Parts: sequence; C-alpha cells; structure tokens
Amino acid sequence: MKFAIAVHGSAFASDSPRQAQRFVRACVARGHTVERVFFFHDGVLNGLSTPVPPQDEPDPLSEWITLANEHAIELAVCIASGIKRGVLDNAAQDRHERSAVTLAEPFQLVGLGQLIAAIDSADRYVEFPG
Repeated sequence: MKFAIAVHGSAFASDSPRQAQRFVRACVARGHTVERVFFFHDGVLNGLSTPVPPQDEPDPLSEWITLANEHAIELAVCIASGIKRGVLDNAAQDRHERSAVTLAEPFQLVGLGQLIAAIDSADRYVEFPG
C-alpha cells in the first residue's frame, strides 16, 4: 500500500512530527511505501536546519533525514508556508534577498500541487495535525 503523509505541527511545539515518524517507520516495516511527506503550516519548521534540541532529547531533524535516506522518502516543504516562516532554499534566499539558506538537506521547497499529486497517487492519505 502507498501512503501520502502530511505533517502540520512543528517538532518542538507539537507531538505530530514524532507521531508521523513512528507511523512512517511502521508503514515501511510492514512493507508499505511512503514516497512523500508533505510539511504544511507550522509543520514546515521541521525542515529548518537551525534548531538545536536539548542534549537529552532526540533530534527530530536527524530522524527525518534518516527516514528520507534509508527509504527514499521525499521531504516536501510547502513553499508558501515555509517562506513566511523563514524556511529558505538557495533560490528563495536569492529571490527574497535574505542572508542565509535555512532549509535542511534533503528537504525541498515545493508547491501545494505536490501534496495533491501525492494524495492522488496514494492508496491512503494520513494527516498529522498540529
């Protein structure tokens, strides 16, 4: 079965990203596929390269990167939600004349159409609200 996932909450203000990570791991362990996780609203903050968690807490960014690398999962950040929250790739940094790129690799800034395409091609759509 193919899943499309959307995450609406930020890692340090909501448990939804951690729940989504556990769900993705469970899907993959059962032989299902997750081709794309779409980060929307405050969920785009999961794609920031700059947060540093306390030493005694897990690093949610590292977990997303590991999931993406181990299972070929696209980490898609909504460009409209991301830019207004300071999540910038090289192109957005140049276009908006900001001093730094803040989007972590392998996250990508994409349009809302990527969420629609993921939902359309998936067997199931699961949303993790903030």
